[in-house]
Amino acid sequence: MSNEMVLPKVTKEFLKEHGIRIKKRLGQNFLIDEGILNRIVEVADLGKDDIVIEIGPGMGTLTKKLAQEVKKVLAIEIDENLVKLLKETLAPFKNIEIIHADILKINLKKLVTRLSGYPVTRFKKQADWQTGRLADKVKVVANLPYYITTPIIIHLLKAREILSKIVIMVQKEVGRRMVAKPRTKDYGALSLLVQYYTKPQITIKVPRSAFLPEPEVDSCVVNLEVLEKPAVEVKDEELFFKVVRAAFEQRRKALKNALSRTRDLRLSKKKVLEILEKADIKPLRRGETLSLEEFARLSNLLTK
Repeated sequence: MSNEMVLPKVTKEFLKEHGIRIKKRLGQNFLIDEGILNRIVEVADLGKDDIVIEIGPGMGTLTKKLAQEVKKVLAIEIDENLVKLLKETLAPFKNIEIIHADILKINLKKLVTRLSGYPVTRFKKQADWQTGRLADKVKVVANLPYYITTPIIIHLLKAREILSKIVIMVQKEVGRRMVAKPRTKDYGALSLLVQYYTKPQITIKVPRSAFLPEPEVDSCVVNLEVLEKPAVEVKDEELFFKVVRAAFEQRRKALKNALSRTRDLRLSKKKVLEILEKADIKPLRRGETLSLEEFARLSNLLTK
């Protein structure tokens, strides 16, 4: 495979020639800025033994660059017409697997095990993924469709044991929410979810002009370094996230009201006040003021 291989430049004429209609319902905005594409590859810090999962490869502009750097690219595309085009234009690249599927319906662990090229018998136990023998080699690099960004992030984090890094293009506002700190307007349940499992950083600011067609919002690339273990110690993760959701369901409410009124927790106000006192958290504070550590302390007391 030659590094000199190039794809045709993606233009409106190119799309028309290949019978490709841009589907707004699928959030299709194709990244065409060569400089941004190169910077994404740099942020991903790829190696020759890496396996990359790309979600929504679109016209294959990023896919091609990834394939030149890694062992295998698993490109998951939901649009049947784009799948056909990708199989045609990316045919010279023998290390690209085009998968026609909905990312939210894919078991990523099974997919990677089957298509990684590593013997399946080597990775029977979850611990095998976490030792670094394969997990350190699997990364997600993608320009996410903005209309389902959060569900995809949740789906990826559920498969975190097989991933070392998630590099994703998202709407600027979503990127801010992922890296937000307490007592800021962007801080919320998504911030805590992402920061519990990963170390997030906004690495590239992307203007609207980098896409075809131009979206109505600015974008950014976020690098999520998947942590070997969660950022804080939590005894019951399901309960922890119930507390987080309750605190932000009505973010202007004081914690004593937010936690006692949610059906998820089924707690009396008396019990909530008791737990808040033990956690050394004032009952009139709002969820947006609590740190990750304070949410962990609160949920751990509720577990007891």
